[in-house]
This record gives sequence, structure tokens and C-alpha cells, in this order.
Amino acid sequence: MRIELHGDLDFDNADVLLEEVTTQLSARPGLKDLHLHCGGLGSVDSTGLSILLMIGRRTSAAGVRLHLDDRTVRLDRLLMVTGTLDYLTARLPNGVPEPWTSEENVRAARPTGPDGTT
Repeated sequence: MRIELHGDLDFDNADVLLEEVTTQLSARPGLKDLHLHCGGLGSVDSTGLSILLMIGRRTSAAGVRLHLDDRTVRLDRLLMVTGTLDYLTARLPNGVPEPWTSEENVRAARPTGPDGTT
């Protein structure tokens, strides 16, 4: 299943995406993969990020693998800064998030600057 995202994913319209994903998950009990095509995505605010995380939880609960295809640089940056990139994109076949094992991923989630140095 593929859902195309266009425009901003924000407070004003993020719930539309959640409703569509929820509808598709309910209508397709045998669904194995859900692809969110993010190439046309504009900005994502905190509500949009929250909705993406909720979609991640719902797809995991349904045993569906979530794919964020054609992510924009802005979306990748947001997911890296918030430490949610691996949570949303690195999943085992059973839907469980892949554990963070690489030092690079751990560093990306740490604050930078004098207080964040080791």
C-alpha cells in the first residue's frame, strides 16, 4: 500500500493522514508494508512528527512494516535531530524497532556544544 504526501504535515492537516492510514490498516488486515511517499512533503511541525510517531506505533501493532520513501532533506534532518529516524525507518520483520547499535546513531541524538561533548 502506498500513500502520497503533498504539502505540509502540520497542526492543520496531520490528522487527515492519520485517518487515512487508520482506514487503510483496518480495511487491509493482511497488509505487510505501508509506504508513505514523502517526496512532495513540505514542512513538518511537532504535530506532524507526533502523527508520524503514532503511525509508527499503529503499523507496528498491526504487524505492518512502515516505509518513509523519498524523504526530503528537511524531513531527514527533523528525524535526525529528534532521534526518531531509526525508530520510524529501521524495523525488524516483526514490526519491532531495530535497536540503536551504531555509535553514529547514538551521537546524532546527543546535544551538541560544550555541554554535549564527551
